Amino acid sequence: MRNNIKVILKPDSKNNYITTTAIGVKYLDDFEKFSMPSWITYCKRFGIGLAVVVENLLDVNDKYFKKANWQKFLVGKELQTIDKSVNNICHLDTDIIISPLAPNIFEFHNESKISITSLRKNLPFSYDVTLRKIAFFRNKFYDQKYPLDSVLFISLEDLYKYHNLKVPKIADEVCSGMYVYNAKKYSDFFEELFYKYPSDIDTLTNGGDQTHFNFHVLNNKVNYLSYKFQAIWVFEQASKYHFLYDNPNSDLIKKCIESSLLDNYFLHFAGSWHESNMWKNDEILNNDSSILMQDFIFYLNRRLLGEPVGMTRP
Repeated sequence: MRNNIKVILKPDSKNNYITTTAIGVKYLDDFEKFSMPSWITYCKRFGIGLAVVVENLLDVNDKYFKKANWQKFLVGKELQTIDKSVNNICHLDTDIIISPLAPNIFEFHNESKISITSLRKNLPFSYDVTLRKIAFFRNKFYDQKYPLDSVLFISLEDLYKYHNLKVPKIADEVCSGMYVYNAKKYSDFFEELFYKYPSDIDTLTNGGDQTHFNFHVLNNKVNYLSYKFQAIWVFEQASKYHFLYDNPNSDLIKKCIESSLLDNYFLHFAGSWHESNMWKNDEILNNDSSILMQDFIFYLNRRLLGEPVGMTRP
């Protein structure tokens, strides 16, 4: 067996894992430098295992070989060859930072279903207005050629129609960068999803898995998790930190990301535009800011009596 999965941490008796695919030196280096430290802290806190796919799970000449992100659908089966006791798996994209305030995601998971987060529903802001902000500010500050009307605003019907798919039973769009499933119940399901499509598949995401993941998962049993478990940074920036578009100061970006991590659990830097590279800052959640958040966690858990203490003075 090839050494294609690296187990960074072994889980406790609950046998839950967080997994990711970081295939290639660049992707692995970025992951280990910028996001893995927050994952290790999180996993140690809750006794969660951590496993990273570091090499392709099938031969590059295989007729089903596709972009590396498709290979996450093979992880459940592959990980069970290393650890037969695997229970639940939370698969994350590498460009996610986990907040020190994040609770154990597996406590919110329903083992009979696939846990996901919506990209369009139950958001803490207007989906349509946020997309318009993204387009407007990209056009204004990043590139005047950026269209104010584009596939960014595609309807669900047209999204699935483009891929020759029907709108699924649950009409929605979710992000495949975070999902949770029971390995024994759903590993076959995801493996079948992978092998259903050939290597030359055409998608809006340049051969990516997003819409096909949606079609199959949303025709299954799903458990919706809070947006906080996959807060999308481009949404966060557009809705809360629009000043970063014309003031991309590294220290200010760091402070805004940490501010977002106070409100959210998993912060995902999905996409290919300028905003999506802002996670590549090894000062995010450095010792000082991490200690501050830990102090805040301690304060959050402190019992308050609300007793009068007299006038407070500046």
